[in-house]
Amino acid sequence: MRIQADRLTRVVTTMLERAGVAPDSALVCAGHLVASNLKGHDSHGVGMAPAYLGWIAASRMFPERHAQVIHDRGAVLVVDGQFGLGQVIAKETMELAIARARQTGIACVGLRSACHIGRIGAYGEQCADAGLISMHYVNVVGHGPMVAPFGGREPRMVTNPYCCALPRPDGDHIVLDFATSAIAVGKLRVAYKKGEAAPPGALMDADGKPTTDPAAFFEAEPAGFLLPFGLHKGGGLQILCELLGGALAGHWTMRPGADRAYGASVNNMLSIVIDPGAFGDEATYEAEATAMIDYIRATRPADGFSKVQMPGDPERAAMAERLRDGLTIDDNSWRDLVDAAASVGLDESAVAALC
Repeated sequence: MRIQADRLTRVVTTMLERAGVAPDSALVCAGHLVASNLKGHDSHGVGMAPAYLGWIAASRMFPERHAQVIHDRGAVLVVDGQFGLGQVIAKETMELAIARARQTGIACVGLRSACHIGRIGAYGEQCADAGLISMHYVNVVGHGPMVAPFGGREPRMVTNPYCCALPRPDGDHIVLDFATSAIAVGKLRVAYKKGEAAPPGALMDADGKPTTDPAAFFEAEPAGFLLPFGLHKGGGLQILCELLGGALAGHWTMRPGADRAYGASVNNMLSIVIDPGAFGDEATYEAEATAMIDYIRATRPADGFSKVQMPGDPERAAMAERLRDGLTIDDNSWRDLVDAAASVGLDESAVAALC
């Protein structure tokens, strides 16, 4: 299925509204999902919409709820997401963080109990658009573990993403955003739907043996599990996200005894937002950063590369291409979307009319 971004946004917005989501919140969520597809991250795109509708129907996600500040101590805020629609809750939380960082120079904000907040890079970009630097440590709870720690052969955590974003005056922000697992579960889901293999070194079966078959994760019982990226380095960052995003910000980790049977994917996130102007000489910082970025970009490319890229470049390239050519949704993912639409009273002809 090939579809233009504005039409896909209309489809997903309508689905969410039919599920009881307020129009403005539905548009925020749908816009976030489609932007993820546009930027090449199909794992966090519209393929998540069927799960969201299921969580709403099961009273696990409550889209009428909004971000609520439960602790305010100057530069430190704690926000309760109240199991609301994650993209709305996280956007509201970043608005609070941005406002506080402009007042105090730095803000440290803990977000807890928000249903799946999507692509974390979107919140780094939100801060960067405001001229602020940000770092985000995220854990994932609400269901069982899926990722082993480095050196382990059984899962203990989930994908635990990390993001750091630095604003650039031209809008081409530096945005580093990745799961600490070798591949995000959503990317594995996309491969599974397409009938493609997982990358080598990312997935183990339940016996701890390497495999590239996503069915070992999605169909086998007991299920297989993912590995962290980058050996001990990714494994270490994975643990930091669990402790900072989960234990500190969320008071909810993947340890035994925590609620693993909530029935929805829940995120906790620790965000540190910095006003570069608070360091006293923003012009010098900008000049130095620009000179260093130019120096990096001028590196002679290695074999197999056309150029050296900065974090954020691949997303900008993907977005330009997909805005021009449209988005391709694989047949299985499109069928899931159509079936989910039917669950809220939109039959296939109604979906086609929205396209």
